[in-house]
Amino acid sequence: MKSLLEIKNVTVRFGGVTAVDGVSLSLGKGELIGFIGPNGAGKTTLMRVITGMVIPNEGEVILEGKDLSGLPIHERVSSGLSLAQQIVRPLVSFHALDNVILACGKKKTENVLSSLFHKDTSEESEKAKDLLTQVGLADSFYNFPETMPLGHLKRLELARALALDPQLLLLDEPLAGLNQLEARKLSDLIVGLNEKGQSILLIEHNLKEVIRICKKIYVQDNGRFLAYGETTEVMSNVEVQNAYLGKNKNA
Repeated sequence: MKSLLEIKNVTVRFGGVTAVDGVSLSLGKGELIGFIGPNGAGKTTLMRVITGMVIPNEGEVILEGKDLSGLPIHERVSSGLSLAQQIVRPLVSFHALDNVILACGKKKTENVLSSLFHKDTSEESEKAKDLLTQVGLADSFYNFPETMPLGHLKRLELARALALDPQLLLLDEPLAGLNQLEARKLSDLIVGLNEKGQSILLIEHNLKEVIRICKKIYVQDNGRFLAYGETTEVMSNVEVQNAYLGKNKNA
């Protein structure tokens, strides 16, 4: 499978603390990979390296053959990255549809002067409606974020991320805060996106759902690579059980 994302020997230090230590990871086009590990494993730090929010001390991030090193966040987005964050922060003065329309119109708003000559948003509006329908919010176009439950806000965040037409969709704990039924439904939605060809790297603490929907899992512990491969194989790894599940080697 042709690699879409390649993380090569990435190291991140914060003062005397090494948050990510020589990590490498490859994700192929059309793959859905679960990214797990205990708290403090450096998962979010590595995600921020990919998006450009954190500059690594060493290593490279390559997206479809393009080295993203040194590129600011907006150029990485233009290169094909999109992130749905754990803590959703929609524009509270905009209803759901306008939140997604704004994301759909990214190319029109990149330049202040050119944006003055692109006032017609009909195309973006139709695309936004399609995306909101796709994530299960067809009845919430004109709802404001403050009136929406967390499960719907998570779906709105996903629609905004998809509005950027990403080659690679990064999901940072999308199931956090959801009950079991909500988590299962959102997990099924993620699988559906992947089945349509969307490449996804999923950071998630809900191990039950990660195991259910991801064919491959990458595990990190204390900033270091621990295991990667087929889900059943990785989860039977004794070191993974010790680090992530707290099992004793002799149990």
